[in-house]
Amino acid sequence: MAGRTCGAEYEAFAYHGGALDVARRHVPGAPKPWIDLSTGVNPHAYPLPDLARDVWTRLPESDALAGLEAVAASRYGAKPETVVAGPGSQSLIQALARIAPRGAVAALDPTYRGHAEAFGAEGVPLLEAASLDTLAEVDIAVVVNPNNPDGRVAGRVDLLDLHERLSRRGGWLIVDEAFADFDGQDESLAPVLPPKGAVVLRSFGKAYGLAGLRLGFAIASLDIAETLRTALGRWPVSGPAIAIGARALADPAWTATMSARLGADATRLDALLERSGWRILGGTRLFRLAAKADAEAAFHRLLSAGILTRPFVGAPDRLRFGIPAEEAHWERLSAALRA
Repeated sequence: MAGRTCGAEYEAFAYHGGALDVARRHVPGAPKPWIDLSTGVNPHAYPLPDLARDVWTRLPESDALAGLEAVAASRYGAKPETVVAGPGSQSLIQALARIAPRGAVAALDPTYRGHAEAFGAEGVPLLEAASLDTLAEVDIAVVVNPNNPDGRVAGRVDLLDLHERLSRRGGWLIVDEAFADFDGQDESLAPVLPPKGAVVLRSFGKAYGLAGLRLGFAIASLDIAETLRTALGRWPVSGPAIAIGARALADPAWTATMSARLGADATRLDALLERSGWRILGGTRLFRLAAKADAEAAFHRLLSAGILTRPFVGAPDRLRFGIPAEEAHWERLSAALRA
């Protein structure tokens, strides 16, 4: 059995997910290979195509980047001129925090903490808001939709109303749709983006299972889009990311098939957790949030079994579980939960 983690280790596990290096140090004798269920990244990755040699050997051409952004616009139902590609949605969050007008910033809470850290690095504390009405009182409002970690979805009509209230004072609305490819797509703000003061963020790596590629998109009203491009600088996306991203985003059949597969996986995971005494609180097709009185102890038992989940410092009765990648992983998780 793994010993209890110290504060710094537990914080590393709770920060974002994917802290396998910390897990390996903490439980060096855990069964191999490790099963990482902490990230919310699609375990069924898009198949990598063969790439031309010059994708690796030359700096990306501006036309290639524009082509990628056009394909992304089609995929998300946005206008091409509003799409800005970047090296992952987290980098786009940090760039937005740098260029945003100074003022009060708040997020619909509880939610992904990357926004708070990005604005905090710019000396702007991110306030916690309990409702969209409260968000309407600040200068920059952040809504993660679907929300991480509970899958809460805010309706498109409500978000447009929030934007209207913010825009009267020149405010911004940032909607982080990192998990919207398979859940809440009908509520996406991308197809109805307001002409001023609005940004929608989309993650490529989570949906397509290629987080290491580092690719994401901001769909930004024109008053923000050009400033954001300048902030990202030249060659914001690598040649391989452009080539792979354009191929994947133009493959709707893969997306449809994957949505059905992940839906079945999420239903199976809910049933497995409930049989082990967990209560499902919500989630998306890429992760499930579950509660149990001894969740913290269960986190350590799973670590001992070589399975990393996502704990929460402020909610010790909860864990977030990603989708197992293959049948052997399902079997190991089931055995560890029974134990």
